Amino acid sequence: MTNGVRNTKAVFWGFLGLFLLVSGLSPLSSQNSFARGEELFMQNRPEEALRYLRAAVAEDPAHVQAFIFLGIAYLQTDRLDDAIAAYTAILPRAGGETARVAFNLGNAHFMKGDPFLARRYFTRAIEANPSFASAYLNRANTLVRTGDLPEAVADYQMYLALQPGSQQREQITRLIAFIHEEFVAEEHRRVMAEETARIEAERRLQLLLEVSESIQTTAGGARGLSAGTEGVQDFDAEFELE
Repeated sequence: MTNGVRNTKAVFWGFLGLFLLVSGLSPLSSQNSFARGEELFMQNRPEEALRYLRAAVAEDPAHVQAFIFLGIAYLQTDRLDDAIAAYTAILPRAGGETARVAFNLGNAHFMKGDPFLARRYFTRAIEANPSFASAYLNRANTLVRTGDLPEAVADYQMYLALQPGSQQREQITRLIAFIHEEFVAEEHRRVMAEETARIEAERRLQLLLEVSESIQTTAGGARGLSAGTEGVQDFDAEFELE
């Protein structure tokens, strides 16, 4: 009897092992999915990491770190919609990682070509962490894309204040100077346009005055001709034919 029980258990565990082998899982997958996914991710193997990270978030829908790594792995494999879906799902429950999740969500929208949504999520990241230097930098880049240059300069300056030793400092400083030059050029164009419009308005006014004077002179001559005609009519009225 004891041998029968042992044989039954052996068969059971054998079938379970075979099932886990075929399905690609291990008896400790619920504990190791994230660890294995993180390991592969850190080895720059995002495609392989995806399998384990997806399993980790399925096993624990509140596992913020698993969602963060999953989203980045999606970005690295050009699956932007999947990354956006992952970050959007965890953002309301991100807690202390809200700034990081919102920042990554902003990056995903920027990569997808939507600077307006990207700006919204970079702002969300800054609201969650006002010292998040990279969020200011990336929001500045989106503001340049949307043409909001004064706001972009403010964000670039904030980034430099938070990261005074940034390796990109020289490049950003040149960009700020270029934007200021564009401000000056735009102001010059505005002044020149206003001056051109003023000169054109004066020219048109002068033309209208000249035309109106010409019409006035013609009207005066017409009145004189009418008076003379009336005199002729009076003379004709006194002339009788027999």
